[in-house]
Amino acid sequence: MITINPYLNFNGNTEEAFNFYKSVFGGEFLGGISRFKDTPDGDKLPAADQQKVMHIALPIGKGNVLMATDFLESMGHKLIEGNNFSISIETESEPEADKIFAALSAGGNVEMPLQKMFWGDYFGILKDKFGIQWMVNHAQQKN
Repeated sequence: MITINPYLNFNGNTEEAFNFYKSVFGGEFLGGISRFKDTPDGDKLPAADQQKVMHIALPIGKGNVLMATDFLESMGHKLIEGNNFSISIETESEPEADKIFAALSAGGNVEMPLQKMFWGDYFGILKDKFGIQWMVNHAQQKN
């Protein structure tokens, strides 16, 4: 079954926001906090950006996960109203991810093609023809 979760973008204060959300909803962050310093070439980022949040996830209720990242101007990101969130879709297979990604991107704009990522998942980002930003992901089985 496909799952859909909100993915928020912040201007450097993701960790502060998620500590607040954790105080409201309870729970623990899934997998801790991933920082940009831990990404490939993360050591090439400005020191202040290396400590910012690359990914964080907080389960809320039954099957819902609130996720987020910090936008980094050093990576060409600029946070403006309208790009401060995405809808994240988790698929059951790569072919399903391909099908959904192709359908949603028709008439829109592919911002990052579906591809194997350094964290092991199959992932891509697009903006549909209505201006809605989507993230499509298929988590690879972890042995």
